[in-house]
Amino acid sequence: MSYSFTVNGVLRTTEEDKPLLRYLRDDLHLYSVKDGCSEGACGTCTIVVDGKAIKSCVLTTKKAVGKTILTVEGLSHDEQEAFVYAFGKVGAVQCGFCIPGMVMAGKALIDQNPNPTEEDIKKAIRGNICRCTGYKKIIEGISLTAAILRGEEKIDPELEKGDIYGVGDRAFRTDVRGKVLGSGAYCDDIEMEGMVHASAVRSQYPRARVLDIDASKALELPGVLAVLTAEDVPNNKVGHIQQDWDVMIAKGDITRCLGDAICLVVAEDEKTLAQAKKLVKISYEPLEPVRSIQEAMAEDAPKLHPNGNLCQQRHVTRGDAKTALANSKYVVTQSYKTPFTEHAFLEPECAVAFPYKDGVKVYTSDQGVYDTRKEISIMLGWEPDRIVVENKFVGGGFGGKEDVSVQHLAVLAALKVNRPVKAKLTRQESINFHPKRHYMEGTFTLGCDENGIFTGLDCEIYFDTGAYASLCGPVLERACTHSVGPYCYQNTDIRGFGYYTNNPPAGAFRGFGVCQSEFALESNINLLAEKVGISPWEIRYRNAI
Repeated sequence: MSYSFTVNGVLRTTEEDKPLLRYLRDDLHLYSVKDGCSEGACGTCTIVVDGKAIKSCVLTTKKAVGKTILTVEGLSHDEQEAFVYAFGKVGAVQCGFCIPGMVMAGKALIDQNPNPTEEDIKKAIRGNICRCTGYKKIIEGISLTAAILRGEEKIDPELEKGDIYGVGDRAFRTDVRGKVLGSGAYCDDIEMEGMVHASAVRSQYPRARVLDIDASKALELPGVLAVLTAEDVPNNKVGHIQQDWDVMIAKGDITRCLGDAICLVVAEDEKTLAQAKKLVKISYEPLEPVRSIQEAMAEDAPKLHPNGNLCQQRHVTRGDAKTALANSKYVVTQSYKTPFTEHAFLEPECAVAFPYKDGVKVYTSDQGVYDTRKEISIMLGWEPDRIVVENKFVGGGFGGKEDVSVQHLAVLAALKVNRPVKAKLTRQESINFHPKRHYMEGTFTLGCDENGIFTGLDCEIYFDTGAYASLCGPVLERACTHSVGPYCYQNTDIRGFGYYTNNPPAGAFRGFGVCQSEFALESNINLLAEKVGISPWEIRYRNAI
């Protein structure tokens, strides 16, 4: 059978029934249609179908038969210029990954209602998630676009040029045009001649011994180029600060979390790659996982790393907290817990690597190209100068893209098959694998005098850093050093501990450990204010630095 529909004014026909998102990106190379989840959840792939905003990942080529489809590339010149100017002027573009989807939701609304209210716009974009800008500026951008298209506002071309900026002036970001129109490249938008695809087969268990890896059936599949294991890695360890993270779990070794890579499959195309991964047979001996800080601290706990389960510790002191608290008029002691938190950046991790000069080059969407180069050099045993790392647009990060995820895997595959290789995570792989905000358990004791003036703080903070260290040390240190808050008192005793478990790894997340300890401290301050008999505002005012 064949399926025909119109895309941006052109009749298109395909014989393959697949998600429309994949057809638009893979067959027509319309890269404004972003793949954020492939689950109909995020809205980054929003297009206009017969006048309505639709998420293209939930529509198939078969279901699209006879329909008229519009993407950002198909907007009129005047519409494109209106959206670029409006979004740039109000500051509606940051990472940009959600913006083409927002534009198309706005386009569908403006076509139906040329003069939408704020409530109309909110309703129109309710299926589109933004994790950077927030919705206020995007709402303003769609409203201004509508006004321009009505003829009530005009585009000032000098604003985008940037020649008139001075101190204090609102600037038009240099990357607005590419991000609004979808022409700016994120890693998954890259296509190169001869490029192939790689993806890891990952552990089914948080803790299990890998007994056998049988890739024979996968290697027999036409289009499969290689299956790499830990034996193919020159140095099987990476890590942002501590090199404790296995590139792949070797046969005979024990997994540490669900996301652990067991082997890396390289294939000519993504369809073959998905089939080949299913053909890899891995035998496990499931083991009891370490689920919590308490289990990690237990005397009979299995050692998740050679040096034990205590990853990092810090001790920050000033004055004599014990005596100060003993002499305080009022004292509050409370224990607190804060959960792991997912960054929920809209662009899943992706990298493209290829042989380059006497080494390798990597296009990446991470938050630290120098650290990525360092980790790859450690893995390969190379001088860093042989490795070139270049950022493409980064579709959100918030700390969750500081650690290597797929960059080093793309490099391994590219060097093995001597071709450009794209490696990317699905949304579920990303959630399973990339570091989260640390889970915390802490007990905080805060004292004050009869006037509510703080006298001393004692606290003990425990972080669950999950399977690997990531940035446990500096995050724990920041949690400890900032746990006193922006207040003036001289007696503190703060002890911090970060423990390995078989949970997903934890690392950087905006706030960098401070969110957890400040939540506890500020909650204690509210309780202390009650004891003193003053308002929460007043006790902070009296103690603020």
